[in-house]
Amino acid sequence: MSGWGLGWFGGGKAQRDAPKKAILQLRGQLEMLSKREKHLQNQMDEQDAIARKNVSSNKNAAKAALRRKKQFEHSLDQTSAQIMTLEREIYSIETANINKETLDAMKNAGKAMQQIHQGLTVDKVDQAMEDLREQHAIGEEISDAITQSVGTQGIDEDELDEELAELQQEELDNNLLKTGNVPVGDKVHQLPTAARGELKGKAPAAAEEEDEEEELRKLQAEMAM
Repeated sequence: MSGWGLGWFGGGKAQRDAPKKAILQLRGQLEMLSKREKHLQNQMDEQDAIARKNVSSNKNAAKAALRRKKQFEHSLDQTSAQIMTLEREIYSIETANINKETLDAMKNAGKAMQQIHQGLTVDKVDQAMEDLREQHAIGEEISDAITQSVGTQGIDEDELDEELAELQQEELDNNLLKTGNVPVGDKVHQLPTAARGELKGKAPAAAEEEDEEEELRKLQAEMAM
């Protein structure tokens, strides 16, 4: 158990310690009764064994043993009832003390919240939120003004239209080339390129013929030898 220092119904130190002392005393008594309960159960078992042993040979001894067993059984029932009572009392005291501690904790929490909310009202909170929204709106207007002044400065719309027309023409020319419909201007420009390609193609052929003639001369020289 914790929190004994919170007090017991507003009393002094003796009253604050009363629940703890009561529980300790009850637990000590409960431990003693539990030992007595075990002892009485052993005595009952012992008398039952004596009665069984003498049930045929000595009926008087067997009856006396059963009588003592009944006495022990009665004491055992009383002890068990006392144990249940003590356990119930311990539980009641612990529950009452926990309830009191919980109540004290809730009271302290209420006082703390009062201190936190001291000076705060719904109107003040609404005003603070309105001020925040107003400042956010001003910030957005400033950002828009800065962005517009920087982004549109020095741009000529006519130049943009001309550049867009050039891009469209370039895209059209590329599409015509892909489909095979090449404009006349493009064919004229491609003719020199084709001619240069043919001239470039002759150089490897000439080099190949020279290599063949060289190989033929070497072969003729070897045959002459």
